Formats: sequence, structure tokens, C-alpha cells
Amino acid sequence: MDETKYTREPRGTLKEGEAKEKKSSTHANKLKNETTQAQAMRAKFRTGKADNSETKLEIKKRKKLQKQGRKKIYKDAALSAKAHRQVSEANQDNNAGVDALNAGSQVAEGTSNRLTVYGKKLHARHEASKAEKAAAQAEKGESEAAGTTSVAAREAQKRQVKKEIQKRAQSEQAKEAAKKTGQTIKEVGKKVKDAAVKIGETIVTFVSENPMAVLIGGLIIIVVLIISASLSSCSVMASGSGNMVIVTSFTAQDDDILTVNAQYTDKEAELQRKVANIERDYPGYDEYNYSLNEISHNPFELAALLTVLYEDYTPAEVQAKLTEICEKQYKLDLVERVETRTRTETRYDDVTGEPYEVEVEYEYKILNVTLTNYSVDHVARTIGLNDEQIERYEILLQTYGNKQYLFADDPYAITVQTLEYEDYQVPAEFLTDVEFGNMLHEAEKYLGMTYVWGGSSPSTGFDCSGFVSYVINHCGNGWNVGRQTANGLLHNTTRVSRSDAKPGDLIFFQGTYNTSGASHVGIYVGNGMMLHCGNPIQYTSIDSNYWTRHFLTFGRLNH
Repeated sequence: MDETKYTREPRGTLKEGEAKEKKSSTHANKLKNETTQAQAMRAKFRTGKADNSETKLEIKKRKKLQKQGRKKIYKDAALSAKAHRQVSEANQDNNAGVDALNAGSQVAEGTSNRLTVYGKKLHARHEASKAEKAAAQAEKGESEAAGTTSVAAREAQKRQVKKEIQKRAQSEQAKEAAKKTGQTIKEVGKKVKDAAVKIGETIVTFVSENPMAVLIGGLIIIVVLIISASLSSCSVMASGSGNMVIVTSFTAQDDDILTVNAQYTDKEAELQRKVANIERDYPGYDEYNYSLNEISHNPFELAALLTVLYEDYTPAEVQAKLTEICEKQYKLDLVERVETRTRTETRYDDVTGEPYEVEVEYEYKILNVTLTNYSVDHVARTIGLNDEQIERYEILLQTYGNKQYLFADDPYAITVQTLEYEDYQVPAEFLTDVEFGNMLHEAEKYLGMTYVWGGSSPSTGFDCSGFVSYVINHCGNGWNVGRQTANGLLHNTTRVSRSDAKPGDLIFFQGTYNTSGASHVGIYVGNGMMLHCGNPIQYTSIDSNYWTRHFLTFGRLNH
């Protein structure tokens, strides 16, 4: 084999010894193992200047490769631009293209935090919802103009079919764009890796020859990276903050939220009237037994649920859903029971006319009325929300939709404000009244306990009247009023004015929900404060706007 063809030196230009050495090392230099590779690397750390000038053939080859590289770059750039145009065109009617592009980009970007990702999804759904509403309104206008003829119906059907075809086409475009984007990312990554290897070899040589220049350049690069990272962090924080605000907020207008809550309260009032008229609507019973949970709801739970379902909802679009929620929250059961009882009747002898008594059987008819309040929260968790929606619902409850002010005066709204007086201390001079001291000692055992509709004991939890009834019966003062409603407790007291009220008296309120008489009760502890079962059991000022507006009277227990 003619070994000279593997060298760059013309044959016959080397001395005899150099030719022999060259002959033995030609293939070793081309096919390197670890040892010869290390030797070659050490040879690069040399002094002086090497002759690196290119031959004409090498220059021509390099230019050809550069030209091919530019064509490849232009082609890649064109493909990337085309992919982005397709995504942009697909995004004109819905956000499927955006979602697809984001999916492709995530190959390089990695996973962001759960709340920010949720915010991007929410924004996409929000924009899609707006587009759908606009399309629905446009179609409605066309339908009204065309009338209700069969021709208009067929045209509407054609439009719907066309829309479905466009939607599918856009989806396919989005998938193709995402696929191309992912492929482009992989190709760029491969190029970067190959370039890094070449650059690494060049850097080794340059560092050995110019150590001071490398040190200065390194410092400059570090400063640039720090500034770039700071700017990037600020951008991410701004974007993340915007998404977080959307995710944690009620997106409907304040007036719409308040109006919808009032409409739901009206439905509860209708239910209350139905319960109040049971004996009128179901006559003929000897006895009516009632076991009724309080009719009320937490407005933040209702607003959170509707936000998850509709986002920026309006009263008109949620009417059917309000009815559904109310029917799931409350269950009214009427159960008839007929008992055979005996009674003594006086009869008269047909011959003598003498009276006599006999025991006779008769039917005793009882109607048991049970109203169960499962709460809006129970409805939200059983109405069919997916995991993502439940997560959003819980976030909105934790943040109160960033609109805690909307229901600040509602006693059934669970907010951090309800704990304002949890550690309130009753003045020591009030405790000289032994009976009041006994009541307070028993009542304070349950501070912080959550409100439970219909609850009347520590094991079940308390509602307002159940809590006061339990304290009265178990405080050690020898009193027993049984399990009373707020209005029932009012009938067990003598009304007193505020100026005559003292710690240990009861305080009553009306109109906190739709019922006659007293609807809420607490234990007055003096200094304008009461201990009551709000949510949770807590100390509360009776001089707040809400309680002042619903105040009914003070009452002193009859004993």
C-alpha cells in the first residue's frame, strides 16, 4: 500500500529517518486510541505558531459547507415561521393551536408550578368561552333575522357542520405545528451539541495561549448572565403573578355576584315558606313532628362553585344551575305514620240509659317533617366536578375570591374575620355573678367549633339555637329548656331593654333568614359583645352593621 497518500506532504520531501517515523505513525494518527489521543492533545499545547493556512481545495470545500449550512438554516427558519403562522391562524377561533404550541414548547421549558399552569389553562378556557359567546350571539342574530322557517333551520345546520369541519381542520393544523416545533427543538439541540464539541477543542487551545484574556472574558460573561437572569426572573414573576390573580379570583362582576346570591336566598325563602305552610297544605293529621336544619348557605361557597362552572357568570345564565344547586343542598322529607291507639269513651245503655265507659281503638295520624341542609360545599363536591375544578374551587375558598369584602356582614360567610374575637376576655367583674360564670365556663369549651346545621351537642356540632340550648341545660345552674329554636328560646325569656341587659341574658336577632320571629340567638356577655355560634363559635361585637340591622331584643331567662 502506498502510505504517502495518507499524508499531506509530497512524497520524497522527508528525510529518511522522518519518512520512517511518518510511515509507522500514519494510521495511528488517523485511528486514535486513548493513548494516542492524549498524545495528540498534548501536542496541541505548544509554543510558537503553527502553519494553519488552508489550501485552495480546503477553502473551496469550506465555502461549499458554509453555503449548505446557510441553506439549511434558512429552510429551518422557514419551517419554524410556517409552524407559527399555522398556530396563529388556528388560534383565531379557538385556543387549540396555542395549547398545541405550548405542549411542544414544554419539551424544552420543563414543568412550571401547578398554580401558574392552572392559570394558563384558565386563560385559555376564558378566551375560548368569550369566542364561543360571541359566536353564539352572532348566530342568534342571524337566526332572529331569518325567522323560524325550515330554510333558516337548514342554513343553521349547514353552518354548524361547517364550523365542526373548520374546528377539526384547525385541530389537525395545531397538532402538525406542535410536531414540527418539537422536531425543530430536537434538531437545534443536536446542532448545539455538535457545536459544543468543536468549540471545546478550540477553547482548550485558546486558553493555553491567552490565559489573561480568558480571565477577563469570563468575568464579563458572569456579569451578563447575572443581569440576564434577573431580567428573566422579573418577567416570569410578572407573568406568574397575573396568572395567579386570575386563578384565585371571582371573575364575575361584583354586582352580578351579589345579585345571584340574593336570587339564591330568594329560593331559600320560598323553601322556608313551604315548610311554614306544611300544616295548611297537609291537613288532617293529629300531630306534626318537625326536625329542621337551618335554611342558609355560605355565599363564598356558592360564588366559588359558580366561578368554576361559568367563570364571569351573569344572573341570566345561571338560573337553571341555581335551581339545581338548591335542590341538591336541601332535602325535605314528609313521612306519614299511623298508630293504633286506645281511648276511653262514655256510652249509654240502651235500656236503662245508664252511662258506662269503654276502651276503643282509633287511628292516630302523625306527619314527620324533616329538612336536611347538606350545604353548598357538599353540592360542589358531589355535583361532578373533575379534580382540576375541585382544586380551583378550594383555591377560591382559601382566598375568598380576592373579594372578601362582598359578604363581610353575612354571618354564614366563613372568613378570617370571624376569628377576630376568639381570644376575647370577659371582664373579671362580670364573673362575680355565679350563674353567668357557670354559663360562660360551659360556653367557652366550644370556642372555634364549626357551625353545623341542626347540631345540638358537642358530638354533632352546633347551630345557633342548639348551642345556646345546650349551654343552658348543661351549665350547672339547674336549668332545662330542652332543645329549642331561636324563637322557642325567645318564648322562654322576658324581654329587657339594652340599658337593662346584663351578662347572661340572651340576645335575639330577626331576618337573618326568612322566618317569622327570632332567627338567631346568642349569649350576651356585656360591653356590647356576645358569644354565639356563628361559623365558628366565637365572640362577636353586637354593634357591627349586620347585627345592628337585624337586632330584635334582649331576653332574660325565666327560671
